Amino acid sequence: MSQSEKPGPLLAVHELGVRFGAKQVVQGVSFEMAAGEKLALVGESGSGKSVTALSLLRLAGEAQLSGQALLDGRDLLRISEREMRAVRGGDIAMIFQEPMTALNPLMPVGEQVAEVLQLKQALSKAQAQKQAVELLATTGIPEPERRAQSYAFQLSGGQRQRAMIAMALASRPRLLLADEPTTALDVSLRGQILDLLADLQRQTGMAVLMITHDLHLVRRFADRVAVMEKGRLVEQGAVAQVMQNPQHPYTRKLLGSTPVRNVNEAEPAPDAAELVRARSLRVSYPTPLPGIRGWFRKGEFVAVQGADLGLKAGRTLGVIGESGSGKSTLAQAVLGLLPHGGELQVTGQRWQPPAMRNSAANLALRRRIQVVFQDPFSSLSPRLTVEEIVGEGLQIHAPQLSPQQRRERVLQMLGEVGMDEAQFPGLLQRYPHEFSGGQRQRLAISRALIMEPEILVLDEPTSALDVTIQQQVLALLQRLQQQRGLAYLLITHDVDVIRAMAHEVLVMKDGRIVEQGGVHGVLSAPREAYTRKLVEAAGGATAAMSQGN
Repeated sequence: MSQSEKPGPLLAVHELGVRFGAKQVVQGVSFEMAAGEKLALVGESGSGKSVTALSLLRLAGEAQLSGQALLDGRDLLRISEREMRAVRGGDIAMIFQEPMTALNPLMPVGEQVAEVLQLKQALSKAQAQKQAVELLATTGIPEPERRAQSYAFQLSGGQRQRAMIAMALASRPRLLLADEPTTALDVSLRGQILDLLADLQRQTGMAVLMITHDLHLVRRFADRVAVMEKGRLVEQGAVAQVMQNPQHPYTRKLLGSTPVRNVNEAEPAPDAAELVRARSLRVSYPTPLPGIRGWFRKGEFVAVQGADLGLKAGRTLGVIGESGSGKSTLAQAVLGLLPHGGELQVTGQRWQPPAMRNSAANLALRRRIQVVFQDPFSSLSPRLTVEEIVGEGLQIHAPQLSPQQRRERVLQMLGEVGMDEAQFPGLLQRYPHEFSGGQRQRLAISRALIMEPEILVLDEPTSALDVTIQQQVLALLQRLQQQRGLAYLLITHDVDVIRAMAHEVLVMKDGRIVEQGGVHGVLSAPREAYTRKLVEAAGGATAAMSQGN
């Protein structure tokens, strides 16, 4: 075919603008996509990438749209709403970032897929249900007939995402919009979902527009990449070209934001006190037994079995593993939130049993161990001000302080994490929704540290953050550890974060520790096949490890 006969693009976006009231959030965005192409739209939160994708389907709320978005020559911004309804879920389908909020919690996932088939392909109910099971099987969900009858809460994170993909594919779209489809998944599940999307894309010939801030994902999946900053496209081109020779400073900033170890880090004292000690730790949950046996006794699911670990002052113990490996259960046991067997001591003391959970001994121990959760937006009360959130622990553990003394302590702590009244006027009276994700995580860290703990449990503290914000938060945690001699129990599925933060690492699989040791030894020369799988899924972490050391 000659150049003059070359078919036009499937999607051509020209000078797209998106405005909410007086605020222009996307301006002058132009790009094209060919049929069967994989394009990654990259940028930090607030860059406008998700709004750009939603605007193609006219789902951006009350936004005022300008420019053109031509799908095979039809302007999606100008066609009637009736025509647009046929495009949504027909020519263009979308996979949303969080399947738990996108899936209907009151309908089995098979019925949700079947509903799309009935609406878009005019199948009968029986035909739609049969094809829904086939679609679920195509996405690799085990036991698709049984899983089709399951509700979203009964599925794992990877299974929920596969169900979302099945719904999107039900209409046989020509263009798939995938908005951060792997953000909440561990590294091996991310790889599985990416491979699945790539296989389905090859089989169906659909184009895929991937919205993401994960540069490992871009390298592995996309043909081309477009970089957005503050509502504008600043660079686009072939993935290899942009990654190897970025032209725009913002692109170089994103590529340079991989978590790195502090080169000036002082080595913790070898004789430091052991603050957490566990031997043969065991955590189990009661489960119902089938049939008449369930009337008289309960079964048991063992979530953590035979765990041995130690954590010294000034050191970070990283815990990695796939979803369901038991790492979060281990953290909850260390925090005294779950009953457990075996030996567990925190700062030389044992947690009192569940019946004495609110005892004076437990209350005193809780001051010495605090936690920072994965998602600061859901872990910070939306109804409390910054002063109330950060100072809440002082009201319980230091009731002798006056309101003015508490306020001074709160301001001092906020200053330590890089937030003050000069930067944020009226800081103490603001609410969490008024801050960015990275700023909210700083609030969560200050809430934990104001108690002057010796141990911080960090449960995926940066997985919900952009790469540049992630780097800032990790640098803050490293600085605070150096200044205060804190011990960190770091729960994560991100091998790059483990490499940057941890001194020792333990690898969990099916509730057991399968490998542990110094971070360099475990990540650069893993003994277990499972550990090698995690490292390889993280995108060449072994090579990076050797370069960083």
